[in-house]
Amino acid sequence: MVNIQNVKADPAAQLLSPHDSVVVLVDHQPQMFFGTTSADRGEIINATVALAKSAKVFDVPVVLTTVASKTFSGPLLTPLAEQFPDQQPIDRTTMNCWEDQRVVDAVKATGRPKVVLAGLWTEVCISLAALSATDQGYQVYVPTDACGGVSATAHNNAVLRMTGQGVVPTTWLTTLLEWQRDWGRTETYEPVMDVVTQHAGAYGVGVTYARAMIGGH
Repeated sequence: MVNIQNVKADPAAQLLSPHDSVVVLVDHQPQMFFGTTSADRGEIINATVALAKSAKVFDVPVVLTTVASKTFSGPLLTPLAEQFPDQQPIDRTTMNCWEDQRVVDAVKATGRPKVVLAGLWTEVCISLAALSATDQGYQVYVPTDACGGVSATAHNNAVLRMTGQGVVPTTWLTTLLEWQRDWGRTETYEPVMDVVTQHAGAYGVGVTYARAMIGGH
């Protein structure tokens, strides 16, 4: 039963904010993309770069990590690396990045309780890390369009496994809009619209049209 006296215009604690989030991007590398078939690779790349740009708009810290970049998987995806020219990814041997103390320490150093986690492959590097972080008390959100698996079945099964343990599936655009949440936040309005026009497909086309027709207001 709702206690009417306690009802007020206040967001749910489970919603993401720029002040409680940290983004972890895992293994967006050529060799990992070669084995990804669960979705169009170009769409995964678009979503990943859009998520990275969204984090930058709101000054959300981003942890970059790769696996065996020198010997097997290759370098971080170029358009993603270009967003963080001064940041060196943490290169691991572990499939589960939550088993690499450097990655865990990087997340802990932000002091943020909510982890936005995306990467390749969903069924291995993402699900194992998401379950591990959740097990230790973090709230984990997975933009599934910035993830990919070796098959649609593998990807979908991983999402089911994660959600069964409290991980929240989302998308890059949902994450961006959840961080913005109020169009009255004018300091981030235009940068948000820039990301939308660059990466959000038909929604972005609509924003471009509105800007042209009515000056963006």
